[in-house]
Amino acid sequence: MKQDNWVWGLAGAAAGLLAVDKARKRLRLSRAKHPSLTGHVRMGKRVAGMVPGYALTPDEFFRADDAPLEVIGRRRAGFERLATLYAERFAKTRAYTAEIRDSIPDLEFTAAYRVPFPFSPVVRERLGAGSFYQAAEGVSLTDLDGNRFTDLTGSYGVNLLGVDAYRAMVQQGIATTADLGPTLAGLHPVVADNVRRLKAISGLDAVSFHMSGTEAVMQAVRLARYHTGRSHLVRFSGAYHGWWGDVQPGVGNPVPADHTYTLADMSEATLEVLATRKNIACVLVNPLQAMHPNAGAPGDSTLVSGRADKRADRAAYAAWLQRLAAVCRKAGIVLIVDEVFTGFRLAPRGACEYFGIAPDMVTYGKTLGGGLPVGVVCGKAALMKRFREDRPADICFARGTFNSHPYVMGAMDAFLRHMDTAEGQALYHGVDAVWNDRAAALNARLAAEGVPVRVANLGTIWTIWHTMPSRYHWMLQFYLRAEGLALSWVGSGRMIFSLAYGEVEFAYVADRFVVAAKRMAADGWWWAPEGDAQRALRKGLVREFAGHLLG
Repeated sequence: MKQDNWVWGLAGAAAGLLAVDKARKRLRLSRAKHPSLTGHVRMGKRVAGMVPGYALTPDEFFRADDAPLEVIGRRRAGFERLATLYAERFAKTRAYTAEIRDSIPDLEFTAAYRVPFPFSPVVRERLGAGSFYQAAEGVSLTDLDGNRFTDLTGSYGVNLLGVDAYRAMVQQGIATTADLGPTLAGLHPVVADNVRRLKAISGLDAVSFHMSGTEAVMQAVRLARYHTGRSHLVRFSGAYHGWWGDVQPGVGNPVPADHTYTLADMSEATLEVLATRKNIACVLVNPLQAMHPNAGAPGDSTLVSGRADKRADRAAYAAWLQRLAAVCRKAGIVLIVDEVFTGFRLAPRGACEYFGIAPDMVTYGKTLGGGLPVGVVCGKAALMKRFREDRPADICFARGTFNSHPYVMGAMDAFLRHMDTAEGQALYHGVDAVWNDRAAALNARLAAEGVPVRVANLGTIWTIWHTMPSRYHWMLQFYLRAEGLALSWVGSGRMIFSLAYGEVEFAYVADRFVVAAKRMAADGWWWAPEGDAQRALRKGLVREFAGHLLG
């Protein structure tokens, strides 16, 4: 009996220790999450489900911040001027877009989420500018009405060299592979040249080609899980790695991401979790987070009050990535740098060279395709292998019908060869200083004009931030378009320049930007109450949300 008691006591003690250890690990993981809803994805999704859908009436639209009547009057007049201009200047483009929008869900979505949702119906009705263009040349776009815009969309990151350069590369790529054409029976010899160049750029051993950046990240994660035998991936709070479920938990993802940890960027607690958990296969890094650690990609649709200073601290982020790499290496975790967006924008060998890190795997896309869609994974040989010699039935299958399409490979060859020339290398001479100086000069002009808007940049990737709170910062995108500057659907949160911008082209953008900001200020959109404007705005938002939630 005494022996039985002893055994049961020992078992109970062991169970207690296991429970304590499990609780300690859970607490450590919780501390490694960013305290915002972006870091706590389950809570973020619950909160998102509680936000009531509602629209401000045309009257409420202009007084959402309880501005005085005089300011509301200026806003109404300014809005009517813009609406009239849009209706006259963009008539054909707007009509064409309206006709087809309901048949293209992407257009329906981007139209609805271009601004915060309570303002969206009025904006869609009165300030729609259309989503179609008929021509591109240099740094300009031309819509269906013949209006020429300066292109700040950057084709969502694709357009590094400028549309004319990519147009020539696509034509050159098709000519190079013309004899084989769109035949997918095997590889065109140009693929071998691309592989050799990509190995030299990435410093890694093997290369696989895919049809998009999202696919490339998916395959990198699958290979990491396959070779480590571990289940979980780590992404950082706010980081974007494509639209597939495992890397987009929380708001916007209907699929549970149960094998994903969303941890805080630049956090000691995160490093502790990585060093102690044994189920983590890989860590994904998006270098764009240097601009806004632990926050999502900025878009005007989520711009409720303001947007904080987003200037990147290159030295601090580089130091963090180097420490992260060391911890991953020691813990046997695969470090994957997602350069789908930043690849070749910051340095000849991308963000890895810019921040001074050597990952186990790196993904590319966008710019690398020479203007055509592509995704690429480069990795260490042991991680890139798709099967096990000693277990022939245990494979990590990945194929795609259009992987290594001859035309895409030809365009990629043209891009890589160009970037390897003296002309291509010269593009990077002082490029960081050039774009930093341009941002600083524009900020000085904006400060001198007394408008509460500034720009921040990571090389050619720019975003806008504000020096005061306001419910109406998102209106700036419509003033910018009226001045001939074309933004992507996310609005003023991201402006992407190509290296085709010289001093003359950039000076034009800066001039029009300042004019747009001054006109917006004159129309009263940046009015603020006396005292604590942020507190007043929050109280108004809570009152507005609660009123609609309770009916």
